[in-house]
This record gives sequence, structure tokens and C-alpha cells, in this order.
Amino acid sequence: MTVILVLAFFLSFIVLDYFLNRRKAMATVPVAAPQTVPALMGGDYVDGFLTPERVSYHPGHSWLVRERKNVVRVGADEFAAALVGKVEKIELPKLGQWIRQGQRVMSFYRNGQKTEMVSPTEGEVLEINTEVLNNPALLRQDPYGKGWMIAVHVPDEETTTRNLVPKGLVREWMREAAERLYSHQPALAGAMAADGGRPAEDLLAALPDTDWKAVTADFLLTA
Repeated sequence: MTVILVLAFFLSFIVLDYFLNRRKAMATVPVAAPQTVPALMGGDYVDGFLTPERVSYHPGHSWLVRERKNVVRVGADEFAAALVGKVEKIELPKLGQWIRQGQRVMSFYRNGQKTEMVSPTEGEVLEINTEVLNNPALLRQDPYGKGWMIAVHVPDEETTTRNLVPKGLVREWMREAAERLYSHQPALAGAMAADGGRPAEDLLAALPDTDWKAVTADFLLTA
């Protein structure tokens, strides 16, 4: 009987030691650093343009979304992406560059012309989407996902909300932008209606006499 009790004691000690060491080993396994992921948001449509609710918008049609503490991801909304259309080249600020809200920091090239977009926030450029640089079509294909452009480190997160479109006014703001565009270019409204209300891949392509640079600069607030 004594032998059985001794064996049981040692067995219980071995089991307890196993679990304690296992827990210690699990606690010391390094955790991979969080990876930046595209801002796939889902969302709503306003006059045919995808306008995700969780995204914050600058009046110049750039967007931002909080990726993690003090880091935001920045891109162009679908209205801007459809307006600039099939661009041949995109230029972005350099890593480590300090950018200010309202500063012209993103450039789009098409048929020898250049149009620009302003930053929706202030901070240091932390990451650049090289995929969209190599394949500018991503800007139009997936503006809130693979077509994002830069990630910015924002020391003061309150600065990300200044001068942005108030959440409660986003739908009205986007609707006004669409109506203003169609009032200048009525043919675009007809084309959208014929296509079920979704914007064409390249809104201005069907209007060769339109000044692409002037129209885009007007809506992107760089005129």
C-alpha cells in the first residue's frame, strides 16, 4: 500500500510539473507583430458610389481608417478613383516623410497630365503600398482594400478627426458631389442609370472633350 501511495505521489508530481513547464513555454513563445491589412470595410452606396460607414472622409475625397493605435491607413474613395479613372502612374510620399493634413501628397498621371490628392491627416509616412504603385488599376478595382496608398503614424489621434466630413453628413456630402458632377456632365448620369446606378470604371473616358485635370482638381480640392 505504501509503495502505491509513493508511486501515486511521484506520478502526480510529474503531471503537475509537465503542465507548469508547458504553460511557461507557451508564455515565452514570441508573438508575431501585427500585420497591416487592407481596409476592407463593407459599407453603403450613395448615388452608386461605395461609401463605407467605418471610413472617415476628407472633403477632397481621400479617406482614412484607424488601423491600430496611432496608425491610420489612407486611400482615395470610390468617387475619386472613378473620376481619375485608368491612371498610368501613381506617386506617393517617401517613407519617413512628415505630411500635413490638406497637403498634396498623392499624384496620379494620365495621358501626360498630372492631378493630385491631399492628405486627410497629419503624421509620418510609415508604409507605402508598393502593389498599387506597380499596378495602378488596383486604385479603381478595390479603392478601400488593395488600392490603399499609405499608412501614417499619427502621434496625436485627435488630429485625424479635424476637418474631416462629419459622420452624420457623409451621405449628403457624397450625394452633393455626385449631383454636382452630373450637373456639369449630364451624360454621366445617363450612363450610370443605364448601368444600374453603378459608376463606370473610368467616368471621364467617354467624354474626350472634358478637361480631365481641371475636373479632377476641382473635386480633389487641388485646383
